[in-house]
Amino acid sequence: MKKIIASMLILFSLTISAQQKPTLYLIGDSTMADKKDPDVNPEHGWGQMLPELMTSDIKVENHAVNGRSSRSFIDEGRWKTVKDKLQKGDYVFIQFGHNDEKIKDSTRFTNPYTQYWHNLEKFVQETREKGATPILLSSIVRRNFNENGVLVDTHGDYPLVTRLVAQKMDVPFIDMGWLTERLEMQYGPEGSKKLHLHLEPGDDPYEPKGRHDDTHLSELGATLEASLALKAAARQDLGLQKYIKPEVLSKEILED
Repeated sequence: MKKIIASMLILFSLTISAQQKPTLYLIGDSTMADKKDPDVNPEHGWGQMLPELMTSDIKVENHAVNGRSSRSFIDEGRWKTVKDKLQKGDYVFIQFGHNDEKIKDSTRFTNPYTQYWHNLEKFVQETREKGATPILLSSIVRRNFNENGVLVDTHGDYPLVTRLVAQKMDVPFIDMGWLTERLEMQYGPEGSKKLHLHLEPGDDPYEPKGRHDDTHLSELGATLEASLALKAAARQDLGLQKYIKPEVLSKEILED
């Protein structure tokens, strides 16, 4: 009888432990999204790298999808899917902007000061209503150096609005724009090609025609940018630090 009771207590303890494991949900666009054929595909989303950089004490669910804006993510029911799964103690990384600026596409475009602002407020409010923690992130920068070696912004007012919403609603904010700008400049106009997809025909069998893409990330770029996001999250009192592998926190990426 004692053995049966002990076994039941262990099973109960394991069940409670599994139930208490939090989930980090990711919502965003292609720069964050998981990519198919990850073992051979040279393109990686930075959110795709998070499970490798975090401990097994937290689950990561990446709901980011190529081409989505804050508007289309809601309209397609993708946010409802995430919202319905949220539990107390979960986290949500929220990063949009790349596709909200698509002014020729009525299904994706949002005015930064009206609909985009409202959509971010919606994500934050509804996350909090479920007892989860929202974290707003500005968009990662594109590799867009001019002839003088200056990295030129391409996102307009969307990163600013993300920051303003975070301030207004007292939401944790990770300035991925600033962090990735520093990373691009540190690598320089030529070296930063390694962070993205600069392939000539024949370089990679997955991209036989080659590919020059300064928006999306290579495995190196995605890993570094995911690490920057986690290190920034760890500096805030969110409870996430204990789920990040020590070697990620200790690695120096950006020069002072």
